Amino acid sequence: MSFNIAIDGPAGAGKSTIAKRAARELGFVYVDTGAMYRAIALGLFRSGIDVEDEGKLSEALTQIEVSIRYENGEQQVYLNEENVSGLIRTEEVSRMASVSSAKPLVRNKLTDLQRGLARRENVLMDGRDIGTVILPQAQLKIYLTASVKTRAGRRYKEYLERGEHCSLEEIEKDIEARDFNDMHRETAPLRQAEDAVLVDSSDLSVDEVVAQIVSLARERM
Repeated sequence: MSFNIAIDGPAGAGKSTIAKRAARELGFVYVDTGAMYRAIALGLFRSGIDVEDEGKLSEALTQIEVSIRYENGEQQVYLNEENVSGLIRTEEVSRMASVSSAKPLVRNKLTDLQRGLARRENVLMDGRDIGTVILPQAQLKIYLTASVKTRAGRRYKEYLERGEHCSLEEIEKDIEARDFNDMHRETAPLRQAEDAVLVDSSDLSVDEVVAQIVSLARERM
């Protein structure tokens, strides 16, 4: 029987960085569900459709195929056979993902793929609704969060390191808006599962958070 770890939390809490490290230490397959939703968002953004138009959304989704592959031990995300791993972290794609990921048509498209991976492998999966919707039977659930100020500062630093011009104030506003959208969407809103362990990373290093998650996992395996 496979062992599943679900990590949920708001944008910018460090889920991907921490999940990758913890999965590597545990020898688990890491599944970045946010990257999968971002790939769909990129496809929708490129199509130029109004995602509020269900008919056009349904039609556009038939032309979008997302897959994940592991190359040199790293997850790569493909959109219609194009490796888009380096194209899905822009603010435009983030905003589209916040809206499109709430659509049942989009969520249904990816849910089966994610659950299938979890049945076959020991996985560590991160996202917004992994412990509440995608893998409600996960043996370990983590709700990873941090203050808006901390999360905005981290995102600001990432953009500067990539040479992208950005405003810290605008990033804070975007994070607050995304939190509200994620927590109040009709389909699978972001919330802490009743049996999830709350981890606030505001004042913790990546190493400290990873160690905490790895320790919890080993206790339950």
